[in-house]
Amino acid sequence: MAQIDAFFKLMNDEGASDLHMMAGQQPVLRIRGDMERIKFKTMDDETLKQMLYEICPEDKIKIFEETGDMDFGYEIPGLARYRCNYFQQKYGIGAVFREIPSDILTVDQLGLPKVVAKLASLPKGLVLVTGPTGSGKSTTLAAILDECNKTRKDHILTIEDPIEFVHKSQQCVINHREVGTHTKTFTAALRGALREDPDIILVGELRDLETISLAMEASMTGHLVFGTLHTMNAMKTVDRVVEVFPANQQGQVRSTLADALKAVVSQTLFKRVDVKGRVAALEILICTPAVRNLIRESKTYQIPSVMQTGKKYGMQTLDDAIMAHLEKKRISAEDAYSNCIEKAKFAKFLKKNPVDFTEI
Repeated sequence: MAQIDAFFKLMNDEGASDLHMMAGQQPVLRIRGDMERIKFKTMDDETLKQMLYEICPEDKIKIFEETGDMDFGYEIPGLARYRCNYFQQKYGIGAVFREIPSDILTVDQLGLPKVVAKLASLPKGLVLVTGPTGSGKSTTLAAILDECNKTRKDHILTIEDPIEFVHKSQQCVINHREVGTHTKTFTAALRGALREDPDIILVGELRDLETISLAMEASMTGHLVFGTLHTMNAMKTVDRVVEVFPANQQGQVRSTLADALKAVVSQTLFKRVDVKGRVAALEILICTPAVRNLIRESKTYQIPSVMQTGKKYGMQTLDDAIMAHLEKKRISAEDAYSNCIEKAKFAKFLKKNPVDFTEI
């Protein structure tokens, strides 16, 4: 048992999502979104480095010492997996660990809208799950893939950096590939994927033009492709995909994206006030013919209006999802206000005037 495993056990017991360890500071847990210090001694750079290197593969240590940044996955059987990031900072080494539960929760267990589970039945196309870091994108994608695994007879290929949720083959055959361990880059893995007879491809992160381009190509050639982006809502997701490309290609990209894109799920996590834990508010865009026309004609600013009128297809805006949680008293008015789009709708729920001077 590695020394650091005791911190992972504490993390699990406290229900923390992240563990921060930095030379010159006490360890810190992120619990329900808040940073809480652990009552433990401050470790110097050398002591912490020894603890962190104990669980790190040799080849990853070499990469870290050459570049100052590095990611890998670590697992404690029977407890959880951890996404590990090591970095150099002013006072020495630092690390952040994200807990990835061993048990994969279903769409129902997560309390997500039923249309999310239906995404698992799409025959082909591109589905994007977006949101800020730590918003639960991987958890939502894992639930959708789990639904695929139980209901389809296909080949699922995941490309991640590092591997997060590990799925056991059920109805489907599943292969997990880790960037840096099993393949050099997302791009190389996606190129290879088209020769590996996949039906469903999960791309952990659409980071650059080439990866986005290959993901769209795969979705247009009969594959169902899931990917993540760090965007805040459906409208900005469409704009971000297009804007990655040079200006002279954007017209063609809009046309391709309009045909390829099937759905965008954008989510934000909130701290619950009724029970311990957190809850996700989801914005859901389903690409109906009306949405496809808006994407082709570069009228993405009209997408929120289409979502308002497209509730029968399972669409919902982020503000509607937040309002539903607020009315059921699951989240605080302050959190709702700070994360919503149309501030005026939520200001009336505040006990005090808002303090965000940027909204004046």
